[in-house]
Amino acid sequence: MKGIILAAGKGTRLYPITYPVCKPLLPVYDKPLIYYPLSVLMKAGIRDVLVIIPPGEEHPFVNLLGDGEKFGIHIEYREQHVQRGIADAFIIGEDFIGDDSVCLILGDNIFFGPSFRMKLREAARHQEGAKIFGYYVQDPRPFGVVEFDEDGKALSIEEKPAHPKSNYIVPGLYFYDNKVVEIAKNIKPSARGELEITDVNNRYLEMGELSVIPLGEEYTWFDAGTADSLYKAAGTIKMVQRSGHMIGCLEEKAIRNGWITLDQLKEQAAELKKTNYGEYLYGLISDIVCE
Repeated sequence: MKGIILAAGKGTRLYPITYPVCKPLLPVYDKPLIYYPLSVLMKAGIRDVLVIIPPGEEHPFVNLLGDGEKFGIHIEYREQHVQRGIADAFIIGEDFIGDDSVCLILGDNIFFGPSFRMKLREAARHQEGAKIFGYYVQDPRPFGVVEFDEDGKALSIEEKPAHPKSNYIVPGLYFYDNKVVEIAKNIKPSARGELEITDVNNRYLEMGELSVIPLGEEYTWFDAGTADSLYKAAGTIKMVQRSGHMIGCLEEKAIRNGWITLDQLKEQAAELKKTNYGEYLYGLISDIVCE
């Protein structure tokens, strides 16, 4: 399975913060925002990643992530020259996807919670149709709402319904089989001129091939696209990390997956030794040595 991070948004909801800095490179507590979606892909076991970026922004991304080698993965970059919607990611990434299935995550989405790795691996093993996540909220009316049965089969998706059929909304994390490329090519732009991911999901729904993995109230999700959500996400991550569990640590995902060696981890910890992040890596090294 391939992974795509759609990180090409202009960040208009964050102006003037994002005038000089691309949104996925903004700090969320102790890491760049893009670390969080990338860590989700790595947690799912995905090693081939395409990052879709705004025009002219490749250098800072490469400066930060390189080709992925230091994390035991492979990263490529493509530009989205025109804002054509989320589903455009599959058209931009057609050659990258090839004959594989694909996971798409939005570059400003942050997820964490208990046993999340297990749910991601479950979705990644699903080779036919589409799997999306349903995130529980008290008031789903401002969101895209998904209704599903006890077996996880999707029954309906509605955008901002006045009378929601469930309390589960669709966050920016999607798993698809290879049909998604042709589906994306054949959907029509919406009234706002974009290729909508909801139209892709509705096509799978029509085929009876859309299933939902629920994320209950014990899970945390942020769409970190506004100043308020960035601030709240940073505070929540700081609080969670006080327990000693690091959210979005790429080096930890890499060493736990067996994608880098202990010596490589030590080198990266040394580069970050003056930071709390570096201290966490040194603690991780001690834990591994003692295992």
